[in-house]
Amino acid sequence: MSRAHALPTPPEAGESVRPLTISERARAAAVPADHRPATDYLSGLNAEQRQAVETTEGPVLVLAGAGTGKTRVLTTRIAHLIATGLAWPSGILAVTFTNKAAREMKERVAHLVGPAGEGMPWLGTFHAIGTKILRRHAELVGLRSDFTILGVDDQLRLLKQVITAENIDEKRWPARQLASFIDGWKNRGLTPKDVPPGEAAAFANGRGTGLYQAYQDRLKTLNAVDFGDLLLECLRLWRENPDVLEQYQQRFRYMLVDEYQDTNVAQYLWLRLLAQARKNVCCVGDDDQSIYGWRGAEVDNILRFDHDFPGAVVIRLERNYRSTAHILSAASGLIAKNKDRLGKTLRTDDEPGERVSVTGAWDSEEEARQIGEEIEALHSRKENLSEVAVLVRISAQMREIEDRFVTLGLPYRVIGGPRFYERAEIRDALAYLRATAQPADDLAFERIVNTPKRGLGDAAVALLHAHARRARVPLMQAARYLVESDEMKPAPRRSLRSLMAQFDRWRTAMEKTPHHELAQTILEESGYTDMWAKEKSADAQGRLENLKELVRSMEEFPDLPAFLEHISLVMDANEDGDQERVSLMTLHAAKGLEFETVFLPGWEEGLFPSQRALDENGRAGLEEERRLAHVGLTRAKRRAHIYFASNRRIHGLWNATIPSRFIDELPEENVEVREAPAAYSGRTASRFEGMTPFASSYQTPGWQRAQARAAEAARDPDNDWRGGGGFSENGSGFAGPFQAGRRGPGGRGRPSPQLIEGEVLAKSTGSPSPYEIGARVLHLKFGPGTVAAIDGNKLTVDFDKAGRKMVLDSFVDANG
Repeated sequence: MSRAHALPTPPEAGESVRPLTISERARAAAVPADHRPATDYLSGLNAEQRQAVETTEGPVLVLAGAGTGKTRVLTTRIAHLIATGLAWPSGILAVTFTNKAAREMKERVAHLVGPAGEGMPWLGTFHAIGTKILRRHAELVGLRSDFTILGVDDQLRLLKQVITAENIDEKRWPARQLASFIDGWKNRGLTPKDVPPGEAAAFANGRGTGLYQAYQDRLKTLNAVDFGDLLLECLRLWRENPDVLEQYQQRFRYMLVDEYQDTNVAQYLWLRLLAQARKNVCCVGDDDQSIYGWRGAEVDNILRFDHDFPGAVVIRLERNYRSTAHILSAASGLIAKNKDRLGKTLRTDDEPGERVSVTGAWDSEEEARQIGEEIEALHSRKENLSEVAVLVRISAQMREIEDRFVTLGLPYRVIGGPRFYERAEIRDALAYLRATAQPADDLAFERIVNTPKRGLGDAAVALLHAHARRARVPLMQAARYLVESDEMKPAPRRSLRSLMAQFDRWRTAMEKTPHHELAQTILEESGYTDMWAKEKSADAQGRLENLKELVRSMEEFPDLPAFLEHISLVMDANEDGDQERVSLMTLHAAKGLEFETVFLPGWEEGLFPSQRALDENGRAGLEEERRLAHVGLTRAKRRAHIYFASNRRIHGLWNATIPSRFIDELPEENVEVREAPAAYSGRTASRFEGMTPFASSYQTPGWQRAQARAAEAARDPDNDWRGGGGFSENGSGFAGPFQAGRRGPGGRGRPSPQLIEGEVLAKSTGSPSPYEIGARVLHLKFGPGTVAAIDGNKLTVDFDKAGRKMVLDSFVDANG
């Protein structure tokens, strides 16, 4: 752009922001055509979209239903403000919820308005903009401008220090639980003095507020903030410094907020303070897609918008450009059952398309089989697998579906997290099982030796590795030697001895205990499930559900080795980055995405809607679950397939389930029922009552075993049958002996212990030690000493400075 046509230089930071003059607006309009938006940038908008773009003055709420062009409206509105000279790019505040959305919006605005819109300094996430403001005024809130933003790990370490300093048992009152409380308080804009006494009493017998204050004081000492502070400190800055607030109120001539239904209380208060002066605020959102209440989002923020901003214009975007008429009608009929909503009806000019299908399955394994076969059929018709998605309510549902995909050779990816067998808790559990069945598996043993924490840190593991390398034995065998010596300090030695005793006990139990029951025992006795039970993070419950699903899945295999072999094959299914793949994710992770075909398994009472949501939040919980169902349906462009099972394993026990109430709430004219169980006890009003039973024959090996055990239980009243697969008679699955390394360190020629059927035989080989009583030796840690006694490869040494210790001869050298 030439200087003759350049717009006046925007004000620098800190300067007052004046309105554009008439001549400046004229100069803006005189920008050469190649640097201005295309003259038809409004022409592609429908009437409601255009109204949302051109209604620039005063408060505006744009209710944008799924697939109605929300992002286009936002970016075109920004372009319109700049193109008409109503505001400088630096005078527009545009807030998004993700960095990805912010980048996309910047690119679209730049495409629309060219160089004039490239500088959007106030377009970003709430936290990014809060950080920018705090750095400019850090001293007013007791910080320096170079303050540090703590991540989760650093925050937890600091909270542990605060808890310890107050002489509180961190095991009884874990730092992660306190972090969850503090995060919730900050999301609601509560400083320590604002926390209600009843809530403060929930942690450490009423000491929650004091710990919160101590944590905040410690942050100030470190010149640091956490993510919650980025908005909370902004609120404090503006409340305590009205002149600073006024500066920003005048700077931002226009404000836009994306995904307004997902704002929490702190974000709501932050925006209200800014918008009180000019009131040129445009919030775009969909009350029917508010699904993040569990992380602090308040759907009431969007429901009361016209109360907060009297005279607000409410514009409804109801023309959907994504889905077919049947899908939209089904989704609209379902969400209409919610009472707390502003109301809108999605419509489309597209063809009616296929009806939403509802399919019943005998159990979740058949459900996974049916989904797999349906996707295979789509693929055979040359449908792109990347346009297919399976959306589950909880991640524990993924395991059977993933297994089915692996069996069929269907490539897939998990969105929003790792695949089931790649999740940290599943890898840990598998490591315990591998170390039990295969004691020479060093990678498995090292992974869990200090998980949960046992005081066996890096130093202890390094010592294990050192001896294992010298003696050429597995880590577990090295551990057996070390617990009988003085190489380790007493506390870690006791922990290691206890762990070895547990592995011995579990390995013995392999011969007589069903492998799925043994897995449950291992996870409980090791303290692993208890570790997650005490975890207060948002995903802890999901991890426990995943562990239960892992144990449940083992029943389909004859023994532990067979199960571990299956896992190895599953884990070996590598992903090709360029390959078409089915997307598998939770319903929460699917928001904002779209696919040609969507599969929705698990629509059963207790699972979806979630019983936990109903118990904790009553009607509000039910309505959020219904919004989640609405989100799931509206991800589909052409096909939506709903599934439910009549039997599902929940918390390790088989349960007869009934179809979700959401299925009965779907408009019948938009639904095709494919097949369903003949009867559901207690569900007399269900439309599925009296329908033809399943035509399919379900004869999988797992179900046949269940039937056989049920029959056996019927014959033997004393038999306590809980379902599941059997186990092999030999229990071990090992073919025979395996001879480990042949020579010890230093060419001493001592053979290493044998590994026979997976068991390490911790016994002396009988070979004489190269040392004699009275020999002088040198130990790297204890220094020089004299051999006082010999027991196989264990030496009792009188060290010159450290006193008498028992050590392994592989750790000493001759000291001539």
